[in-house]
Amino acid sequence: MTLFSRKTFAHGIHPPGLKDDTKGLPIRQFPFAPVLVVPLSQHIGKPAVPVVREGQEVIRGQCIAQPDGFLSVAMHAPASGVVRRIGLTPSITGRMTSGIFIDPFPASTQEVPEGTPCDAATANPEEIVAAIQQAGVVGLGGAGFPTHAKLKMPEGKSVDTLLVNGAECEPYLTTDHRVMLEHSDDVFAGIPYLMRATGATRTIIGVEANKLDAAAVLNAAIPDGAPITVETLPVKYPQGAEKMLIKALLGREVPSGGFPLDVHAICTNVTTTAEIGRLLPRGLGIQERVVTIGGPGIKNKGNYRVPIGTPLRFVLEWAGMEENLTRVFLGGPMMGQAVSSLDIPITKGSSGVIGFTSCESSPLNDSKHYPCIRCGYCVDACPIFLNPSQLGLLAENGEYLRMSEDFHLMDCFECGCCTFVCPSHIQLVQHFRIAKAALRKAKVEAKAKDDAKDEPKPKDEPKAEAKAKMLA
Repeated sequence: MTLFSRKTFAHGIHPPGLKDDTKGLPIRQFPFAPVLVVPLSQHIGKPAVPVVREGQEVIRGQCIAQPDGFLSVAMHAPASGVVRRIGLTPSITGRMTSGIFIDPFPASTQEVPEGTPCDAATANPEEIVAAIQQAGVVGLGGAGFPTHAKLKMPEGKSVDTLLVNGAECEPYLTTDHRVMLEHSDDVFAGIPYLMRATGATRTIIGVEANKLDAAAVLNAAIPDGAPITVETLPVKYPQGAEKMLIKALLGREVPSGGFPLDVHAICTNVTTTAEIGRLLPRGLGIQERVVTIGGPGIKNKGNYRVPIGTPLRFVLEWAGMEENLTRVFLGGPMMGQAVSSLDIPITKGSSGVIGFTSCESSPLNDSKHYPCIRCGYCVDACPIFLNPSQLGLLAENGEYLRMSEDFHLMDCFECGCCTFVCPSHIQLVQHFRIAKAALRKAKVEAKAKDDAKDEPKPKDEPKAEAKAKMLA
């Protein structure tokens, strides 16, 4: 293990870490809420399909929704109880989405029965991919991309290196840090599944230098003879983005519009890896996840194993809120999202619940921004060498197509570096999200229009035949 590696990427920023309040607090079990709401769409792709009915009793860990196609994952009961109803629930996007409402049994032991295990040593890649999909595992770093879909190797593609992402560069978040310290055995149990599924011949675990205790624990726990190394990286944001991690650890650059597979690498979050190592040997499905609950607006800060579907309102009431709490983020403050409703449930992608008071952040309707002064700070900060200033000006004028074709908008992964350094307080990332949404909508509408054109039209009858029918 290299304690003072100089491997990193160009540009980026150095926001305050703000992790001291929770990085030393061990993971604790969070209580069950009176009602748990399991959204059927907690991932990129198609929502899962319910396989339970209203009024049915379910057991903790039981599959309650099956994947609907390949880009979808199963859902599992976060508690033993009764399905109250299947209906709409608010989501982080502001839209209503279908969910399963479960009333936990108050006196239940909430034990999780084991299922059919998947053995990493004997299972083939297809069986591992299927087991991960059935376990409902998605990227627990916040992206929510189905992990099994990432591991499925397309024809003609190959992987030589698996990168396990333990950077956790977002301010406030310490879930990955605590998992590496407390569950290193699960991390190393999960790596063989990932290597076998992808064909990778070596694994590198990347950890930022502000987590040297975790790096030391992982290094000491590497199985004898395993092709696994631990590398520490300089503290810099967004070190945890997969393109940046690949650049730092391997010196390879993912091409514009490309994927890690294009440079023979694949990245998985360290907590995702640990969940695979915890669930697959026991044939279980994911029914809870580790969440950092912190920020200046939270009284009882900590790292908790929270049941999926726990309403945010219950989380905040149990953890305690400061009187001047004004904003709550799901995820970190850089790439997370501010919530508009406290009825949103904790999902698989909820790595943190961060509360801010009026002292740190003014309400959104009071925030002000000023015209771009062309200082170039955003250009110097962008880790993929875009021109956020120019993109922002085009976005304000609605020139979305030009943003995409001439300035590579779709390469932006919305890290927030440009917004963070902007002295004019321009919400650049929000402009980019709106532009991307408009482009996606236009693409869908164009496809629908083309499909309508391609539909065969009924042939016109010959005039003589049509006239004969009329006379008859």
